[in-house]
Amino acid sequence: MSRLIPLAILLSAAALTARPASAFEILAAGASAPDFTLPGVDGKAHGLKDYASAKVLAVVFTCDSCPVSELYESRVEKLYQDYRAKGVALVAINPNSPSAIRLDEQSYTDVGDALEDMKTRAEFRHIDYPYLFDGETQGVSAKFGPVATPSIFVFDQDRKLRYAGRIDDNVQESLVQSADARNALDALLAGRPVTVPATTAAGCTPKWKSQASGVSAELARIEAEPVSVSAAAAADLQKIRANPTGKLLLVNFWATWCGPCVSEFPDLQETYRMYRGRDFAFITISENDPAGKDGVLKLLQKEHASSTNYIFASADTSAMQEAFDHNMGAAVPFTVVIAPNGDIVYQEEGSVTTLALRRAILENLPETKEHTGQQAYWSVQ
Repeated sequence: MSRLIPLAILLSAAALTARPASAFEILAAGASAPDFTLPGVDGKAHGLKDYASAKVLAVVFTCDSCPVSELYESRVEKLYQDYRAKGVALVAINPNSPSAIRLDEQSYTDVGDALEDMKTRAEFRHIDYPYLFDGETQGVSAKFGPVATPSIFVFDQDRKLRYAGRIDDNVQESLVQSADARNALDALLAGRPVTVPATTAAGCTPKWKSQASGVSAELARIEAEPVSVSAAAAADLQKIRANPTGKLLLVNFWATWCGPCVSEFPDLQETYRMYRGRDFAFITISENDPAGKDGVLKLLQKEHASSTNYIFASADTSAMQEAFDHNMGAAVPFTVVIAPNGDIVYQEEGSVTTLALRRAILENLPETKEHTGQQAYWSVQ
């Protein structure tokens, strides 16, 4: 069952009064800010005491893997930059346990939610605000009880909770009508009470350690999927190059005798499992001699490669490569991403750069109604 809350529901009137289920009780209005000391992407430990001089403290719960959190990253950065000189300290905390996130829950991200992944995201998106990791014990997150990522908790100078909930009222920034977090910050800085002290946050539910069994169940399903390999003649390769799938297509040429090919194969399969729930397909094409089909199948089975798999039907490797594309490099591994119209949107000869590949995939996957803005997110660096 998906843990992503549909946008249509989140923006409905019902969503303004009904909170999504949480593993822990949300921090009550007027409660003191829970103490914390957590590692940040900057390599330092950050604690509540470090922000004692701030007039207002804002704690944002966010993560790498949630598409809603991604679309709010720039707004969180703006909050941080706009209010830091006014005496507001803003800290972001990732509550997710990496051990509880399934691959099919990572269909909008290039990385997971481990601390190293957070460092990668912070560098890629130029995140300046403190971004802290609580996925190891989740003890701090349990005290706050966030129901969604992203969500924000705003504390006054005495560190009493004065606002909790959404950052604003629309995932699409251009459609925002109520800047709830900014309203709360402005009120507290002006010495006024917060008019609306609580709203419902829109996003993905935190991934608690108690949900780790879902990861094991997903792995069991993956390992039970059938694995096969078929011979591809020149005409088949021409058809693959034209991309008749109607989806964004990843094609990887490889061979069992190619060390880099074998080394990167697990990452390619993981990438496929992350995005296959969207309009995405993956084809592997072995350049082994046709007589080596049994060996190719053995490796595919070892990797539980339930992707569509082919082996050259001819030992004339050059002719087969030419049939696919005369611009194709002669060496393996060779990887391309083909748009539904047949255009190549990513190409790499040699060992694949996994992050670059995933970002190219994410940038070129079609937009969805639930998460409009993803293509722009991945195309802007």
